[in-house]
Amino acid sequence: MHVQEWLETVPAISVYLLVGVVIGLESLGIPLPGEIILVSSALLASQHGDIDPVVLGACASAGAIIGDSIGYAIGRKGGRPLLAWLGGKFPKHFGAPQIALAERSFEKWGMWAVFFGRFVALLRIFAGPLAGVLRMPYWKFLVANVFGGIVWAGGTTAVIYSVGVVAEAWLKRFSWLGLLAAVLIGVISMLVLKNRARKAAEQAEGPVPAPEPDVVPAAD
Repeated sequence: MHVQEWLETVPAISVYLLVGVVIGLESLGIPLPGEIILVSSALLASQHGDIDPVVLGACASAGAIIGDSIGYAIGRKGGRPLLAWLGGKFPKHFGAPQIALAERSFEKWGMWAVFFGRFVALLRIFAGPLAGVLRMPYWKFLVANVFGGIVWAGGTTAVIYSVGVVAEAWLKRFSWLGLLAAVLIGVISMLVLKNRARKAAEQAEGPVPAPEPDVVPAAD
């Protein structure tokens, strides 16, 4: 069953709780499809009047902020052994290459990595725990966490809700033409986001240093 089809079978209060809990757990450091749940719920809200998009966005923002804060506390207390343990449990998400990329991002961008990490799937699960492990001052983390959580969760809800309302009107007027336009917009947006994420990762990695030439001892 599709996520949106499943969400249609549960009451509005359950949707609010589900979105807040899943995003909170993802922000805490557990690899969960928080963004998929949020997008599906916002799209559902655009088609059903029982779900208030403002309440939905507030629950998503609260889950993101609270989850990141708990992740920060856990990372600060657990330190690097925690990252090693997570790497054993979730090698595709917390493996050595992923950890190294996230650390380079934090070293280069500081608190902005927490803010912009909200918009990158990999950094979204790293931001809280890694900020704690790297001993980022809590006030810096809190500022970036609050603003990042509100902009990402609230902004995503608002955009998807608005697109859903417009798309529904288009589908009623133009049928397959509106559907085609919605699909093209979605594909183009996905490609742009992936391209930006790839460029950000390449910039974070930096240039690869050239190998030093072997030193040949001088002949006597």
